[in-house]
Amino acid sequence: MAPALVSGIYETEPVGAAAGPGWFLNVAAVTTTTLGPREVLQACLQIERAMGRVRDVPGGPRSIDIDLLAWEEIIIQQPDLVVPHPRMHERRFVLEPLAEIAPEWTHPRLGRTVAELRDSLIDPSQVRRICDWPGDL
Repeated sequence: MAPALVSGIYETEPVGAAAGPGWFLNVAAVTTTTLGPREVLQACLQIERAMGRVRDVPGGPRSIDIDLLAWEEIIIQQPDLVVPHPRMHERRFVLEPLAEIAPEWTHPRLGRTVAELRDSLIDPSQVRRICDWPGDL
């Protein structure tokens, strides 16, 4: 299995309902797995629960949020699983770290690369890279 690619750590300004006392830390990772998309999503949700995440307010404050952003060039449209993530192209806090490790990945619905999506954003939120990822996965 190929090693994962992991972006640096980005500090991002909270926006909308998630706004609260302090900024978020964001990273992006690209890896390979023998699991399917639904199994990966379930693993992400299990990690969130183990870390104390309670999903009581959509988009509200949270201790952790793990999103399945994309699955190669596949499009999945199901009630409980939408890939690519339906709002990833609108969010600087997603596109900045993702552009660091996969700038040429092309969004299968929009036909634009991550770098192009990032460069065309009108999202005014602040995102700053604060450090490298600490170690190998």
